[in-house]
Amino acid sequence: MNCETARGFSITKALEKLGQFPCRESEKEAWFLSPFRLETQASFKVSKTKNRWYDHGLGKGGNVIDLVCLLKKCMVREALDFLYQAEPSFSFQQQELFEAPKDQQLDIRKIVFITHPALIQYLQSREISQETASALCKEVHYSCKGKNYFAIGLPNASGGWELRSSYFKTSTSPKDISHIRNGCPKLIVTEGMFDLLSLMEIKPDIGSTHDLLVLNSISLLQKVELLIDAYKTIDLYLDNDEAGRSASEKLITNYRNCKDHSEEYKGYKDVNEWLIKKTFISV
Repeated sequence: MNCETARGFSITKALEKLGQFPCRESEKEAWFLSPFRLETQASFKVSKTKNRWYDHGLGKGGNVIDLVCLLKKCMVREALDFLYQAEPSFSFQQQELFEAPKDQQLDIRKIVFITHPALIQYLQSREISQETASALCKEVHYSCKGKNYFAIGLPNASGGWELRSSYFKTSTSPKDISHIRNGCPKLIVTEGMFDLLSLMEIKPDIGSTHDLLVLNSISLLQKVELLIDAYKTIDLYLDNDEAGRSASEKLITNYRNCKDHSEEYKGYKDVNEWLIKKTFISV
């Protein structure tokens, strides 16, 4: 089990395994007596929708790995072992590790709304809500070499799918950009689907102000160039690596309506990493 997968483990379930139970709870949150001190009024909050905790007395919060490390006074490796042993049948263990060969045909079996617990937990580990993901993505079930798999799927402009889960990052043919047209004069461009979903979490109204485009591969940058004249403004949220910076520099140098926003998540690889590492549970 790696950290990204473990972050999907329910905090309330982890607390139960540690002998802590909520004083009150609703569909979206649960309140506990702080496990860090004696108290009579619950000040320890768990957001079920974001799978994050916040202790009002400490003024501190985090994810499930942070919590286990603090409570058990252990390192990350021991925390991962605890979470694995807490429930070996945890749903993210139900798919074997899989990476499709580039020349291997994936057969789509069915496409449905996102409801599978393992996929919802995966979204939570990336700090993306089920509601946000469902606005653009589907739950895609497919087969490869006679075995069945499922993933979060984003459709592209040519009928293919970008597929993501805790276990892999792959796509079906044909490979293409994903372009969501909302009839807006401005366009947001990201490299990957989780960067766009992260922006939708941070700026929930972007769908009403921008059209949206996911490159799905930096090699498809020329597809953006074909759209330049169709938009008043093109806002770039590409990765903070050599390829992403080079692509942004090329566009802003050649086209006046392109703007680089990478300064907003400076110090992080991409927008999703920036979102994950921010502490943003409302208190």
